[in-house]
This record gives sequence, C-alpha cells and structure tokens, in this order.
Amino acid sequence: MQYRPQSDLTAPEAAERVETVLTEHDVVLFMKGSKASPQCEYSRRALQLLTERREEVQTVNVLDALEEYRAALAEQSGWETIPQAYVDGEFIGGSDVLDTLAERGELEARLD
Repeated sequence: MQYRPQSDLTAPEAAERVETVLTEHDVVLFMKGSKASPQCEYSRRALQLLTERREEVQTVNVLDALEEYRAALAEQSGWETIPQAYVDGEFIGGSDVLDTLAERGELEARLD
C-alpha cells in the first residue's frame, strides 16, 4: 500500500494557478521545493541555471499538490516531468533542456 498525502488543491484549482502564474510572471519555474530549499537535484539544477542568468524567477512549489500540478502542467506543455521552466508563458523545458541551452549559449537569449 502506498501512502498518498491529501492534496491542497483540486485539479481545476491547480490548472487555474498554473494559468495565473504564467500570465503574471515573465520567468516561471514549477519545481519540487522552494528557492531556499529545492527538494530534488533536477529542480536545484534548473533553478541554478535560471537564477545565474536572471534575477527575477518566480518559483512554484508543486509538492503540496503534485499529481494535480503534474496533470495541469502536462496539459499546458505536453511534458509530464517536473521541473518545468516557462518564459513569457512559453514552455522551455526541464533541467536537461535548460542545461543544453546553457551549453550552447542560448539560454541567456531565451531569458531576455
């Protein structure tokens, strides 16, 4: 038997929050944990790549409603894994894509 914590959000509420944060902020990272305490290495790496290049990055901790956020984000981006980075409402990718863009010297241009 697997323990599944009670979610703080319904699926429609999570979808609404995703839409709201994407319209209110230029650069958004949906991640596991917070800026002060990322809860997985992929989230930590994505946050590092973004904050090295941009001062203002809005983060959203998805852990309180992981399945609901995962579904809402998959609907938004077609991508099921977290973290997910967005710039101007457009899905960019996860930490692997951000790494690739950084290696190519393209991440800075995407964040402008």
